[in-house]
Amino acid sequence: MRIRLLHGKRFDDFSRAVKTAAMTSRISHTSFDAVNAYAQSVFWSQVLDFAEDPDDPNEPGDEECLITSRDRSQLLLFIAVSGGKTLKNRVHPDLRPVDRTREQEVERILALGAAQLADHRRPDGSGWITLADPEGNEFCILSKDPAGSGATT
Repeated sequence: MRIRLLHGKRFDDFSRAVKTAAMTSRISHTSFDAVNAYAQSVFWSQVLDFAEDPDDPNEPGDEECLITSRDRSQLLLFIAVSGGKTLKNRVHPDLRPVDRTREQEVERILALGAAQLADHRRPDGSGWITLADPEGNEFCILSKDPAGSGATT
């Protein structure tokens, strides 16, 4: 069992720490800076099977392009900014395939325009493959079926 620190206090069990914290905010959507907000929204729509709002469709040249999961529980907003990405992402999505293997999903996403950056697969089937979207933003593909209880298994 790992000992964790939360707000400077030791917790032997992370779930106990979570239960003691009151929820004060909820993520509304995740925003990504993009040189081309429209192109990024198209790429990620294809990766995640997300859709744009039919009442407010995304158009080339739009400064903001929103896509949502089919059940509208997850929203991604791409915001046009000047200048390309210069440093490694501080936050990135980790994706778990739903209907295919990690390797099949990597091949599908590479065909959509991603690039492979690193391979962190482990002999037990856990681990991940790091990709970059067309603007260089990193994201990881995990295995379809977790090999253990950790976040990257």
